[in-house]
Amino acid sequence: MSEKKDPGVWEGFKAFLMRGNVVDLAVAVVIGAAFTNIVNAVVKGIINPLVGAIGTKNLDHYSSCLSSKCEGEQGITILWGSVLGATLSFVITAAVVYFLMVLPMAKYLARVEARRKAKEGAHEVIEVTELEVLKEIRDALVAQRGSGHDER
Repeated sequence: MSEKKDPGVWEGFKAFLMRGNVVDLAVAVVIGAAFTNIVNAVVKGIINPLVGAIGTKNLDHYSSCLSSKCEGEQGITILWGSVLGATLSFVITAAVVYFLMVLPMAKYLARVEARRKAKEGAHEVIEVTELEVLKEIRDALVAQRGSGHDER
C-alpha cells in the first residue's frame, strides 16, 4: 500500500507566496506608502496654503462646537477640518492614480489588444488564402489525372 502525502503547510505557504498576485500586492503596498508621502506634501504645501488664504493654514484648526461652551476638555467639538484634509488627500491620490496610472495603462492595454486582434485577423486571412490555393492545386491535379486517363 502506497501512502499519498498531502502537501504540507510549508509547501502551501511557499506556493501562496510565489503567486504573481502576492508579489504584485506587495509592490503596490510599497509604492502606495511612498506615494502617500508625496500626496501629504502636496496637501501640506499647496492645498493647505490655498485654504489658508480663506482662514488658517492648518485644516485641523477648523472645528465647530456643538455645546454651549467649548473650552479645554469641556463641550463637544467636531473637527471637520481634519476630515476635510483627509478627504482632499484621498481625492488628490485618487485623481493622480487614475490620470497617471490607470488611464494610460488602460489605453496601452487597448492598443495591445487591438494589435493582437489585427494580427489574428491577418493570420486568418493568410490561412484561408493558403487553403484556397491548396484546393485549387488539388482540383488542377485531379483535372490533369482525369484528362490523362481519358486520352489513353
